[in-house]
Order: sequence, then structure tokens, then C-alpha cells
Amino acid sequence: MLRAIDHVQIAIPVGGEDQARPFYGDLLGLTEVPKPAELAKRGGCWFEQGAVKVHLGVEQDFRANVKAHVAFEVDNVSGLAARASAAGYEIKANDEIDGVERVFIFDPFGNRLEFLKPLSARK
Repeated sequence: MLRAIDHVQIAIPVGGEDQARPFYGDLLGLTEVPKPAELAKRGGCWFEQGAVKVHLGVEQDFRANVKAHVAFEVDNVSGLAARASAAGYEIKANDEIDGVERVFIFDPFGNRLEFLKPLSARK
């Protein structure tokens, strides 16, 4: 039986690590952690904060995920969206789910990521 998700992997193009770091590290506040030596040879990079683990894996024939996505629960959707917009990242507001504040933010490679907060948890 499933107990938890250990990590998610998001594809990036070959050589995209330096372009990924400002988005996943600075904007999202994740800390880059070293990959095991054998896996580091493949490229990519890993980020985490507490139980949230995001692995960025290099794909030779990279194609951005514009529909499939990961959804992250955050404390401040509008604040994150404002910071992302100010940093030049594409954002798309979305209010199609009652009781949830959410936004889609596209990483530097065009991957769609969802950030949400249940309105009942708002303080």
C-alpha cells in the first residue's frame, strides 16, 4: 500500500541546471542538495525543504509539461505569484476550484507548476 510520495521529478533540458537554480532555489525557497555521485554524472539537480523533494532530471529530447504538473501547497499564493511575475516568470491565475486559491507558474523551461492554498486555512 502507498504511504507517501518520496519526491517528484521534473524534466529539464540538457545544461539547464544553472537556469533552474534561481527558480527552484531562490523563488521557491528550496535548498539544493548534492546528488549521489553515480547519479550526478547524468546531470540535473535536486532540491528539498522538509518533506518536499524536487528532483530535476535532464532529458535529451526535452519537452515541457504544459498540462501534466505537480501541485504544491503554499502559505501565500498571491505573494509567490507577485514575486514570480516580478522575476519574469509566466503565471496564470486560476479560480476554477471553489475554496482554493491557486496559480500556475511556469518554470524557466515552460513546465507548468501549480501552487495552491485552501481558503479555509487562510488566516
